[in-house]
Amino acid sequence: MAAIGARGVEWSFDPTLDRIRDLVELLGEPQRAYPVIHVAGTNGKTSTARLIEALLRERGLRTGLFTSPHLTTIRERIAIDGEPVGEERFVQIYEDVLPYLGLVDDKHEPHLSFFEVLTGMAFAAFADAPVDVAVVETGMGGAWDATNVADGAVAVITPIGLDHTDYLGGTIEEIAAEKAGIIKPGAVAVLAQQQVPAAEVLLRRVAEVGAVVAREGVEFGVLGRDVAVGGQQLRLKGLHGEYDEIFLPLFGDHQASNAVTALAAVEAFAGGAPTRGEPNLEAATRIAPGETYAGGDAGQLDPALVRSGFAKSTSPGRLEVVRTGPTVLLDAAHNPEGMAATVRTITESFGFTRLVGVFAGAADKDLAGVLDQLEPVLAELVVTRNSSSRSLPPEELADLAEGIFGPERVHPSPRLDDAIDLAIGLAEETGEYRGAGVLITGSTVTVGDARILLRVEGSR
Repeated sequence: MAAIGARGVEWSFDPTLDRIRDLVELLGEPQRAYPVIHVAGTNGKTSTARLIEALLRERGLRTGLFTSPHLTTIRERIAIDGEPVGEERFVQIYEDVLPYLGLVDDKHEPHLSFFEVLTGMAFAAFADAPVDVAVVETGMGGAWDATNVADGAVAVITPIGLDHTDYLGGTIEEIAAEKAGIIKPGAVAVLAQQQVPAAEVLLRRVAEVGAVVAREGVEFGVLGRDVAVGGQQLRLKGLHGEYDEIFLPLFGDHQASNAVTALAAVEAFAGGAPTRGEPNLEAATRIAPGETYAGGDAGQLDPALVRSGFAKSTSPGRLEVVRTGPTVLLDAAHNPEGMAATVRTITESFGFTRLVGVFAGAADKDLAGVLDQLEPVLAELVVTRNSSSRSLPPEELADLAEGIFGPERVHPSPRLDDAIDLAIGLAEETGEYRGAGVLITGSTVTVGDARILLRVEGSR
């Protein structure tokens, strides 16, 4: 694991597929040994990928799931049949690909990156299993992402916002163009609700490559949702019918959107190859579900299967309740759009009378924008740092936060464990334990560190 980490930082972005193409060629093109559902976007990628995988596995298929980043162990990124590969198996996969890494490194400068090596390992592991289908989440982009050596039969694009602007571009249109690169000729493009500029870019890509499109709010969508204990009750419109009485043990309208996007992706996959006409924008924007997939109702899923699959779904680190008395929530939101969804969900689903935040985030993120979204729901904020070298120092984060919260509401703490203890104490100050809560947020690393400190099951 240390050898993989030594290959550099995960967020380093080099716009070429040459290295990963050479690697998978030497490995025997493992990414072509099974169909792929490819997932890109800014927010909701991992949750949507997990929901897709849960439905596929409920259908009796053997699944591979590749996600990033991980919360507490790198092995989380490569899962087979819903479980991360074990330590011995992970080492074995690395040793299997190791001889080929050197051959590729000898041809290229810079050498294979951390993420490229993991991508090659995942593709090889899925082929060796073998899996019936792989759900593959991009790292940060799309067209130049290492995962894009695979051709997804279904390409899923979750909501696109401004993130990784140093690498992907400074506008929604530029970022959407990069994400759109996973939409391949003949694929089904399943698009979650998008801002208009992003939607236009995505639809243009669909038309250019002759793919077919299914859009949230048009071909599929959430028909109804009610807050329920431990999650929400949904009524969903899929590509081939309606599904009611769906309990989703995840919170918020954004997770309902993720769920129906996942449902549409699995229906598209179950329906087989799409039927498509000429690749023009007009056709791409007016396709109806019945005209999109061959075989009529071939993509219809058993409603009982959908209910069961979603009821078993999890999304660690996404408004995850890890403790009560007071309630402690973990949420990996790290950009303004993601935090806006978190705040909406807290307001809707949790009856906090006093909520205290613990916040640590990366210096290269729009932390001011994130904190601005968070301010209305927090009584006080404890700022700290996480284990990443990118984490903004607490004193600098405090200066930033004080301009938004006011100095009296901001408390710097140099260590995350101390910050959590301080926040719990602040939440309990009034003695009203039932309405007290702590939200630990700001980045995936912060949440992963907190899961270890709080001894959350599966965090080691």
